[in-house]
Amino acid sequence: MIETAPARATALAEDVMRRRTFAIISHPDAGKTTLTEKLLLYGGAVQLAGSVTARRSQRHAASDWMEIEQERGISITSTVLAFPYRDYLVNLLDTPGHQDFSEDTYRTLTAVDSAVMVLDGARGIEPQTLKLFEVTRRRRTPIFTFINKMDRPARHPLELLEEIENTLGMATYPLNWPIGDGPDFRGVYDRVSGMVHLFERTEHGAKQAPVRLSGIEDPTLDDELGEERAATLREELELLDLAGTEFDLAAVLAGNLTPVCFGSALTNFGVQLFLDHFVGMAPPPQPQETSNGDLIEPTNETFSGFVFKIQANMDKRHRDRVAYMRVVSGRFERDLDAWVPRLGRKVRLSRPMRLFGSDREVVEEAFAGDVVGLVSTGTFTIGDTISDTDIGTFPPLPRFQPEHFALLRHTRADRYKQFLKGLSQIEEEGAIQLFYPVTTGSREPVLAAVGALQFDVVRYRLESEYNVETALDPLSYTAARWVSGDETEIATISNGRGRMRAEDRDGRPVILFTTEWDLRYAEENAKEVTFSALAEV
Repeated sequence: MIETAPARATALAEDVMRRRTFAIISHPDAGKTTLTEKLLLYGGAVQLAGSVTARRSQRHAASDWMEIEQERGISITSTVLAFPYRDYLVNLLDTPGHQDFSEDTYRTLTAVDSAVMVLDGARGIEPQTLKLFEVTRRRRTPIFTFINKMDRPARHPLELLEEIENTLGMATYPLNWPIGDGPDFRGVYDRVSGMVHLFERTEHGAKQAPVRLSGIEDPTLDDELGEERAATLREELELLDLAGTEFDLAAVLAGNLTPVCFGSALTNFGVQLFLDHFVGMAPPPQPQETSNGDLIEPTNETFSGFVFKIQANMDKRHRDRVAYMRVVSGRFERDLDAWVPRLGRKVRLSRPMRLFGSDREVVEEAFAGDVVGLVSTGTFTIGDTISDTDIGTFPPLPRFQPEHFALLRHTRADRYKQFLKGLSQIEEEGAIQLFYPVTTGSREPVLAAVGALQFDVVRYRLESEYNVETALDPLSYTAARWVSGDETEIATISNGRGRMRAEDRDGRPVILFTTEWDLRYAEENAKEVTFSALAEV
């Protein structure tokens, strides 16, 4: 039977509306990775929190697949985890919480339609949470909040809501309300269904936590909670109804109101309740504007997408590189000949992959909201637009100024080629930048990164993935600027004390500065030279 154009359009719209693509953001230790694992548990992607169904014998987080992540217990790189849940297909992008890996997180946030912000119930909003929120705020990304660790001593929920409103400048609407905290945590009242979910502690939260349900006016609630606690709960709920913000889905989708859920990811309590609310309220894939000024709707039959991340050596046996492509519109098909504007030619997209942590399987088709892994041998770079016809390009992705610099040296001359290859491939991922000194005569590159922990990651990966041993000499530079204009003046400026002239991997001139004061002085006194922060790629 031949499918008609209206039938194709209807089928495409249905596939798009099923997608929910979001990132989880938080300050380190707020419980982000634990919540990620429990969402996978309830989505059926794992049977035991910490291991992927039938694919892992070791109990470690599915999202933290790199060896160094498992050794240090922190998330270093963003991870894609796709799984079905009820009538939806969920694309979950787990992001690093540590500020030293924030550049990867920022770029990942360009590929999602909403974000889940995880807060520690005892700590509330912390510095890194605020930084990540500012990125989502600029993009008007809808934010859903999960206040975690209610099974431990926590601040009063009204105080936490007030902090969110005052610090982040957005209204809050609690979808559920906690009953106590810490040892006295007894559960939550779901304001959507009008039901009370009572908390029962289980063995380390390894299985889905049992709940018992009772209406708020059920007299047995007084027996369960005690008359005083039940009365307090009813009073707080009445206060919320009278003085709290009214729920407005349009305000949520505009990024002006955040729905809030309370729970405990470690014990699984409240996780499924949160997931049910989230998939029902979160937006489906959203349109993207191109350089031509066109708004590409996700239901547009023209396939389009963009590369927001590159990861090397996910499969050590093949030394592969995978480009993460967010599908923006249309229907992606395997072996598609796609147009890449930066290259000015078409590229066959063979062996596309559906990703789940470090696991992958060949995917035949994908739709707006999905993330597809493309095998790359240096073909793609971060920010590439990919489409089946020339639609222009999608907006450049953010690139942040490095704040830490060091001279990286290889310690074995016979591994020099592997040293250069490893650095080049790691630089393609966008977490570090390499600058090559012009005036010192040294062949060793200057390693530049937003956070100093990136240096440890680079050295670890060079040794474990490329069998290259290195030494690191920290440098005192604090800022880098790309320069253009009069060559003589550029040479004069770069020869100043406390400065270094270098080139990036594309041969563009860069000057490193020791202090912000010296940088401002150079900028103010330059006559024929332009300084650029190179904020976009």
